[in-house]
Amino acid sequence: MGRFLSRAIPAAAAASLLAAAPAQAELVNAANPAAIKAIVESQGWPATLIGKPGDDPYIESTRNGLKFLVLFMNCSEGRNCKTLQYYMGFSDAKGVSFEKLNQWNKEKRFGRAYRDNDGDPVLEMDVDLDFDGIPRQNLGETFNTWASLMDSFRAFVFEE
Repeated sequence: MGRFLSRAIPAAAAASLLAAAPAQAELVNAANPAAIKAIVESQGWPATLIGKPGDDPYIESTRNGLKFLVLFMNCSEGRNCKTLQYYMGFSDAKGVSFEKLNQWNKEKRFGRAYRDNDGDPVLEMDVDLDFDGIPRQNLGETFNTWASLMDSFRAFVFEE
């Protein structure tokens, strides 16, 4: 009986470790624009996937009246993209100074601001999904961060 117990205990321990191992999270990457669109929609935001032959795809969406884009970047001939960029701007706030935008960039960590070629203040946030991607839940969290940044940027740009 001693031999049976000495073999049974390690086997039971190994089985309990396997049972306790977390399930593998579903990884998402930028090579599948439809999956990214579904995640945007899961946030409760409308999403329209735009794709033209030879061009990199993008998603148009809105949240709380703010229009933004999810740009697919580092693509090969409009496919197999590796990164995303969240983008929004205000064409009705051309008077925002470079100093003010520099203040934003100094104080904020995840989004960068600048004036585009038309003088509009713009906010961008990059998300690297290269290689196997990141868990779907983590990508969803980047959209929560983006939502917070959009709200803060609107308040920042239009503050008196």
